[in-house]
Amino acid sequence: MTEGERPTVDAKLAELVGQLADDAREVASAEIGLIKARVTTGVTRVRDAAILFAIAGVLALAALIALLVGLIATLSVYVGPALATAIVCGTVLVIAAILGFLGKGKLASRTPKP
Repeated sequence: MTEGERPTVDAKLAELVGQLADDAREVASAEIGLIKARVTTGVTRVRDAAILFAIAGVLALAALIALLVGLIATLSVYVGPALATAIVCGTVLVIAAILGFLGKGKLASRTPKP
């Protein structure tokens, strides 16, 4: 190789290294875009599921309230409205307390020991 050819080879090598760096940047940018798209899709799916669960929970709560009102109305024929309300509310509060204590027990049993 002569002295005249050397700068041409070095220039081509420098150009190839520059293209390699540009291509690496483009690949990295494309990978980041792909990851962003995947995360956005996942977040959207989770958000939509959470909205549907929230609506289902609200409707279930409305149905439970309607059921309790109906139970109070039915019992009020036999024991009067005040006592029927006390019976239904007392029963629901006892059930809520039992479920709360059961939940507390589940959390206490899972607490890691040092």
